[in-house]
Amino acid sequence: MIPNLDGWHTAGALLLASVGTYVCRAGGVLLSGHINQNSEIFKWLSAVTYSMIAALTVRLIVMPTGALATVPVTVRVLIGIVSLGVMLIKPGGRLVPALLTGTGLMLVYGLLR
Repeated sequence: MIPNLDGWHTAGALLLASVGTYVCRAGGVLLSGHINQNSEIFKWLSAVTYSMIAALTVRLIVMPTGALATVPVTVRVLIGIVSLGVMLIKPGGRLVPALLTGTGLMLVYGLLR
C-alpha cells in the first residue's frame, strides 16, 4: 500500500459506508408510507425485534464481558430487577428513569467496592 494514500482509504471506506447507510434510510423513508403497521409481517418483525433485545439484555446480565464481568451475578440481577421495577411503575414513559437507575446503581456499586 502506498503510505501517502492511507488516509484516502479510510476516507473512502467511511464515504462508502455512509452512502450505503443513507441509501437504506432513504428507501425506508420512501416505503414507510406504504407499510400497514397492523399487518402480520409487521407484527412478526416487532416480535423478533423485542425478542432480540430481551435476549441481548439477558446475555449482558448473565454472561457479560469486560468490566461488567467483575460484578457478581447476584448484584447484576438485583440491579436489573430494581430497574425493571422502576420501568413497571408507569410503563408509558419510564425507560429513561429505568436506564438511569441501573446505570446509577452500577456506578454506586463500583464506587463502594
